[in-house]
Amino acid sequence: MASEHTSPKSTTAPTAGPLAGLRVLELGTLIAGPFASRMLGEFGAEVIKVETPGTGDPIRKWRVLHEGNSLWWAVQARNKKSITLNLKHEQGLKVLRDLLASTDILVENFRPGQLEKWGLGPDELLALNPGLIAVRLSGYGQSGPYKDRPGFGAIAESIGGMRFLSGDVDRPPVRVGISIGDSLAGLHAVIGALMALQHRNTTGQGQVVDVALYESVFNMMESLLPEYDFAGVVRKRSGASLPGIVPSNTYTCQCGGYIVIGGNGDAIFKRLMQAIGRSDFANNPDMATNDGRVRHTELIDNTIADWCAQRSIDEALAVLQAADVPASKIYSIEDIVRDPQFAARHMIEEHAFGGGTLKVPGIVPKLSNTPGQTRWLGPGLGQHTDEVLAALGYGPEAIAKLREQGAV
Repeated sequence: MASEHTSPKSTTAPTAGPLAGLRVLELGTLIAGPFASRMLGEFGAEVIKVETPGTGDPIRKWRVLHEGNSLWWAVQARNKKSITLNLKHEQGLKVLRDLLASTDILVENFRPGQLEKWGLGPDELLALNPGLIAVRLSGYGQSGPYKDRPGFGAIAESIGGMRFLSGDVDRPPVRVGISIGDSLAGLHAVIGALMALQHRNTTGQGQVVDVALYESVFNMMESLLPEYDFAGVVRKRSGASLPGIVPSNTYTCQCGGYIVIGGNGDAIFKRLMQAIGRSDFANNPDMATNDGRVRHTELIDNTIADWCAQRSIDEALAVLQAADVPASKIYSIEDIVRDPQFAARHMIEEHAFGGGTLKVPGIVPKLSNTPGQTRWLGPGLGQHTDEVLAALGYGPEAIAKLREQGAV
């Protein structure tokens, strides 16, 4: 179901992409590994996704479906070629080895030890292809006492410290409404792959990139560890506020909607206070810097909350934007689709899909000379099997035999 970019807002000419010429082999399922290879494919790499015959990646059946595939699949697997291989079959593993011999980056997120069971551990992989970059994503990494435990993004968010900080102080911890732990791991996988690629470009040597989901979350925890180590501070849940940084909070407006205000810069705080009619706060030496404002957190927050409660979101935003204070309503997806900033930055693409069109997220980051692009949406199961096998030198009869054997 290849699609042509149809967004009238797009002015970017198609490009080969900065990663054109690289082959990525994806053995992962669900979120973390496939998110990493999705990004590599968006910037020009050839991504070959290996799926189990008959079933494919479980994410094909997650959330809202259209004609048997999830709408999520259309995005998560865009620009990928889908082939089916039965990796429990000797001939399926032979095809996999043939692919690996010509692969630049392998992305896999099996439990540690699965590749080794197939005779494809790091030593074997690098003997087969010395320049191969093997990106391995797992819950706890390839070593340590927890390495054999199952680990999803939710578990990583819990162990990595994120969940302990999420939610209101008097309620149980909550999750972000997306699989943020998986996606953070995918981003770290991309970063690691590109760094390893740079090393290979100068030395010719491949290597293993070991990405643990919990470590990817822990890497985002800012000052959590040094504050505990040096001062014994155990940071806890604080609701919508950002503790120790004042003011930065969510406030309720007269209309019942919510507005986020970040007035924690010293000059910004002064402008904010003047805008809401509190010049006394703006000129108070004890509130001139953040450490002073922290001592008056409750007073400052209550003052801003009272001001917001007397205005609609639009009225409050008009005042704050005129004063150059960072502020925004909390967007739903309806707000995002209507927003001119998203449109101007081509963050909503529209593609041919199912007899109509489908809006999907635009591609980031924005590169001036070699931008990423959506060449097609998520493919059908095994859609590219014959094409990929033929490129490996398998003729029609050999491909037919593999099918008869149940290897593809």
